[in-house]
Amino acid sequence: MKKYWHILKNYSSSLIICPFLVLITVMSETLQPLYMADIIDNGVLPKDLSVITHVGIKMIIVSLIGLVFSIINVFVSSRTSIGFGTDLRSSLFKKIQQLSFSEIDRFNSASLITRLTNDISRIQLVILMGMRLMLRSPLMLIMAIVFVIKINMDLAIILIGAIPILGISVFLILRKGFPLFMKVQQKVDKLNGVVRENLINIRVVKSFVREDFEARKFSKSSEDLRDMVIRASNIVVAIFPVMQLIMNLSVIVILWVGGGKVISGELKVGELISFVNYLVQILMALMLLSMVIMNIARASASSERILEVLNTEPSLANTPESLKKSLKINKGAVTFHNVYFRYSGGENDVLKDINFHIHQGETIAVVGATGAAKSSMLQLIPRLYDTTKGEVLIDGVNVKDYNLDELHSEIGMVLQKNELFTGTIIDNLRWGKSDATIEEIEEAAKAAQAHEFIMSFSDGYNTLLGRGGVNLSGGQKQRICIARALLRKPKILILDDSTSAVDSDTEQKIRQNLNKLLHDTTVFIITQRINTMQSADRVIVLEDGEIDAIGRPLELIEQSKVYQEIYNSQQIAF
Repeated sequence: MKKYWHILKNYSSSLIICPFLVLITVMSETLQPLYMADIIDNGVLPKDLSVITHVGIKMIIVSLIGLVFSIINVFVSSRTSIGFGTDLRSSLFKKIQQLSFSEIDRFNSASLITRLTNDISRIQLVILMGMRLMLRSPLMLIMAIVFVIKINMDLAIILIGAIPILGISVFLILRKGFPLFMKVQQKVDKLNGVVRENLINIRVVKSFVREDFEARKFSKSSEDLRDMVIRASNIVVAIFPVMQLIMNLSVIVILWVGGGKVISGELKVGELISFVNYLVQILMALMLLSMVIMNIARASASSERILEVLNTEPSLANTPESLKKSLKINKGAVTFHNVYFRYSGGENDVLKDINFHIHQGETIAVVGATGAAKSSMLQLIPRLYDTTKGEVLIDGVNVKDYNLDELHSEIGMVLQKNELFTGTIIDNLRWGKSDATIEEIEEAAKAAQAHEFIMSFSDGYNTLLGRGGVNLSGGQKQRICIARALLRKPKILILDDSTSAVDSDTEQKIRQNLNKLLHDTTVFIITQRINTMQSADRVIVLEDGEIDAIGRPLELIEQSKVYQEIYNSQQIAF
């Protein structure tokens, strides 16, 4: 719990109060067998009703005090554990937002969802149990042992001798079971991944009539999780029969020896009964403690997974220079100088020796075959990834020297995959500029050729979109995403094949509007359309992560075989 003290310290008052509440509760419970012995030995056997009444009233009062303090403890511990879980979840979510694309790829989204939900719930449960049971069990164990020693030392030695055997047994069982808990959480990750993928691609599943295949895949993951949980549980549940066996044997010995002492007059009947009651309390305390330990073992596996994320230093962060200099992007000229790049864990460079300089206001088409690393190259400009070697410069300044907020606010991106959020169209557009006026929004939407179809909806810009914009066509989603980027009026605009779902005529209108609205903006367009290439100021041709050629469209028809192939293939198509 030391690793979570920065959160737990917010609940320090509750952590201080709970031991006191538990102590009062345990005292009220451990006093009951003593009162019972007094009633039997001094009230029932001599038939003294006044003793039974007097001690009985004390038992009721002590029980009520214990009940009140127990209820308060339940309230305080529940409030603390829920608050802790909420704070930890917020910290983890905030950390995830800071991670770069490479770290997100490494953890994968399904695993991160499991860590935010299932794993945190397990730690939250341990906090709850810790405040209720982790203190309660040792206190009850200690106080019960003190009372049994007070009753009879010989019987107490028999009981105390059984406790180390129990402890060793529990330790050996949990030691074998702990590695399986980590595997259980990994199986939960896998199951969540299957569910998430299925729900995201449910339309594809139904279109290709693959429901049965997906059901079998889900069943396989679900059964794998079930089998792993059973394996882990089978080991852990062995704790309880082992404990019961050892304690039952102890009871038999104690009753045998204690019965002899009662017959010989060394021990009273009430004392023997109270001794057995204390034995039951010790058994319950040990069982509760073992349950806590079992949950701690499971939560330890979850904690490792959570701390793995929390302790991850984002590979993309503001450098000391960027925080100190507070540089601004004024023009938007872009330079790549001897740039190499490979993905984290990759064996080969996907970009090799990239060199070019783009002037402010130029429109650059980036072309090449699938897998030529076009998107990878342009994602280096806003530092979605960092170069492995070489420099990316904006206005002659290394992108690493810009504050990330400045960098991202002046670079607009329309990604290859169009992502919209649940909410209204106007809410989605304001992701580009949160305080945009309706006039600015309409201007951007008109430039992206989106205004007309938006106004065709009965609610216009207040039309509610489903998750991911499911109630829009592919072309409509692309145009809203373009409008969202235009609303920012960035110094650099990157369009990653973002007009593939619109017709050529609409694309041409969008290109013309871009020139009018953002005439000083540097624009990069990844495209496969020859019309877009031909309208660009210059074209960068990539092949296998290397620059094959850079130049004006008409020049490349003569100079680049790759560009010739692209050009001729579309001429034949037409």
